[in-house]
Amino acid sequence: MTRSSTSLGLVIALVAAATFGLSGALAKPLLESGWSPAGAVTVRVLIGGIVLAPVAVIALHGRWATLWRARWRVLAMAVIGVAGTQLAYFGAIERIPVGTAVLIEYMAPLLLVGWAWARGRRMPKRVVLVGSVVALAGLILVVNPGGSARLDVLGLTLALTAMVGCAIYYLVAAQPSEGLPAVALAGFGLLLGGVLLGAVGLSGLVPFTTSTTDVEMFGGTVPWWLPLVIIGVVATAIAYSTSIAASELLGSRLASFVGLLEVVAATFYAWLLLGEQLTVPQLIGGLLILIGIAFVRSEKTDAALEPASMADLDAGRS
Repeated sequence: MTRSSTSLGLVIALVAAATFGLSGALAKPLLESGWSPAGAVTVRVLIGGIVLAPVAVIALHGRWATLWRARWRVLAMAVIGVAGTQLAYFGAIERIPVGTAVLIEYMAPLLLVGWAWARGRRMPKRVVLVGSVVALAGLILVVNPGGSARLDVLGLTLALTAMVGCAIYYLVAAQPSEGLPAVALAGFGLLLGGVLLGAVGLSGLVPFTTSTTDVEMFGGTVPWWLPLVIIGVVATAIAYSTSIAASELLGSRLASFVGLLEVVAATFYAWLLLGEQLTVPQLIGGLLILIGIAFVRSEKTDAALEPASMADLDAGRS
């Protein structure tokens, strides 16, 4: 991997984190107006898929055989990367504090480091271990899970499931494209994932409610559909396609560490758009995450190969 491709991947990953992080600040007014998390995210995912669909078709240039060859990758993205991870997270936040659920889910980069260690039977370089510890400390400061609520075993299990799903998302996204454009993987993955989320929600397995009540936003009242469109286009369509493109360039491990900046971005948007307090520990946490990413990035500069990739999974089966 060249320095130029890594630098480009980092820029794209930053765009992904900045756009992903926008969803929380825009979704909160919707949830307060009567939308359930499952209802909001299902519509969000479907909007993102619909927006990307024509772009994906154009990007394919009629090479439908490429899409067929990548069908299992697209299915994995839809079932695990989009629907499964989101459903597990929703189930978790109904039983345990949101901060705790977010903290557990975003420990996915550490899971990828451990997976690479187990697969390669070789301890990661010291810079990776140091970067992991520093980034985790920063994540704790930004999220500030705290709380004295009793932790439910099922809730913790669902949060851990979301963490595994998040890790698998990065593994799937980092798999060699083999001619499939990132926008196609994102678009068709979102469409299938949205259909699955809708089916689960309508089945009653998770609370699924919507509302057409106007929402308070930007210092006034706006139609309910406006934040949904912004979330669907910016925080879903653009976010997923750039995240997948960045993962293909950076590999799953480094991309997942840069993805921690999504939490930092979400905190910043909550301060900017919702007026929520931005504390000194959160600022320090954001800095620590950046330092942790820098440590992991330095290892990527020296390493020719990254063990935590889908290519290694395939090689391990042979």
